[in-house]
Amino acid sequence: MDAKGRVAIPAKHRDVLLNQFGGDLVLTLHQDACLMLYPRVVWEPIRAKLMALPALDKRSAKLQRRLVGHAESISLDSAGRMLVSPLLREMVNLEKEVVLVGLESRFELWSKEAWMKECQGDDDGDMAMSPELQGLTL
Repeated sequence: MDAKGRVAIPAKHRDVLLNQFGGDLVLTLHQDACLMLYPRVVWEPIRAKLMALPALDKRSAKLQRRLVGHAESISLDSAGRMLVSPLLREMVNLEKEVVLVGLESRFELWSKEAWMKECQGDDDGDMAMSPELQGLTL
């Protein structure tokens, strides 16, 4: 990330984001210490589902505020960079070294330090399989 908060998207991803989605993107918070980057057409159905949750339910309202309330429309500049707002950078401690993780229909943007910690393993036991994942084979 440069001093202005711009992150260069790798060429292979940049071409897809520009050619298939016109560079029209949404950047928002994740529940972990990272940001999520979506093409707008992928984000809109997710946003609609989130906003259909009951607003009087505290957990639903918190999720709506976190994901929808912090969502920012962004576009790639002519050099294939995206600008990450100071607020989002601060909320997930993004500084100079960042990691962009591709996850099929979205990307996650992590500080290098947080990503390395995430990759260290199951030290806190959070890798226990939920019932929905117990039948998953890789």
